[in-house]
Amino acid sequence: MDISEILSAEFTEFDIGTPLSKVAGAFENQELDAVVVTDGDEYRGVVSRRQLASSSNQPSAKVGSQAQHVPTVDRTEDVREVARLMIGSDAKTLPVLDDDRVVGVVTGDAVLEAVRPFLDAVTVDDAYTAELISAIPETTIGKALNMLREAGIAHLPVVDGDDLVGMLSLYDVIEFTTRGGSKSQGGSSSGFGGSGGGGQNRGGFGAREGDADRLLDLPVRNLMSDAVVTVERSAPLGEVVETMFEQEISSLVVTADGADEPVGIITKTDVIEALTWERDDRNAVQVFGLDLLEGMDYDDVAALIENMTSKYGEMSVIKASIELQEHKEQSRGVPLVLARIRLVTDRGYFTADGEGYGAAHALRLAANAVERQLLKGKTYGQSKKHPETDEQEQLYGWWLGGK
Repeated sequence: MDISEILSAEFTEFDIGTPLSKVAGAFENQELDAVVVTDGDEYRGVVSRRQLASSSNQPSAKVGSQAQHVPTVDRTEDVREVARLMIGSDAKTLPVLDDDRVVGVVTGDAVLEAVRPFLDAVTVDDAYTAELISAIPETTIGKALNMLREAGIAHLPVVDGDDLVGMLSLYDVIEFTTRGGSKSQGGSSSGFGGSGGGGQNRGGFGAREGDADRLLDLPVRNLMSDAVVTVERSAPLGEVVETMFEQEISSLVVTADGADEPVGIITKTDVIEALTWERDDRNAVQVFGLDLLEGMDYDDVAALIENMTSKYGEMSVIKASIELQEHKEQSRGVPLVLARIRLVTDRGYFTADGEGYGAAHALRLAANAVERQLLKGKTYGQSKKHPETDEQEQLYGWWLGGK
């Protein structure tokens, strides 16, 4: 199944010299995930809503400084390969190119909509993240913002004991802290309409005139959404996607079957990642930007991952994703490269970046950072179990068979 039927020819485009403040205004459209950045007719990258919300750049900065070099695809690309590229690059909007010209975009939502009829072969239990990063109602907004950024997530469940009492959105926090400082916030929260937190009523804030520090010291109970959508572990993924689209949300809190206790979270990213499962382990290591490596090939990268994980006892690598991005900056003719490693194992999820001149140097720096995490046992979430073979065959039969 290719993406020719799901790509969109409608997209928002900005020249590299456009101020970020103007770009930020485009994201007031809650349905917009990313904008395309160009230099004349030349494609330069994308800037995502989440990326812009998480950055601390001055509004006068130019969008070209934030352009992310995500993979590009053509209109005949396979849906499953697009899912792989989205997960490997941490991007949910990929440009579609024709003769080096952007002719459209394909989004994560479009991919999920296309495969939704085939997702009932797999359940939430196969795809959700079992470690629930959460806050309590008394957690300050500033601390919650740090938790969101450090974990690389956009939604933070709020729990009170064993009870799930709310959901905090990265976008609502950013909007509140950046705009709230210059507005008087009384007892109504209706001025903070973003859909990221569910769009439900929140508590009043009292008058806060231009005092950003005091805003960050407020407890999250004043900003969280009071409506949280949950799903049981046994629910099929098709039901999850349907609920996400109906509720206009991107994450559900997972509960044990027949109980209200939260045990994890499932996001649109988790569902897209399920589409990248392999029928065997031949492609457990995925490399994006392999052509940037000089003196190393795929087997060398796979050996690097194997050597890195074999030092710390028994550990099974479920999936390793390596992304290499080349910047324009150079030193003695060698480009600056960002290497990002995401390692999913039976002992947890590890991720780290490395930046250096030359792809091999950057990759080794990232590998060293992951090794330090392995040594300390620091993970970013529980690993997901391997799907059973028959489940994979059910899920992939429709496209592996050419149907």
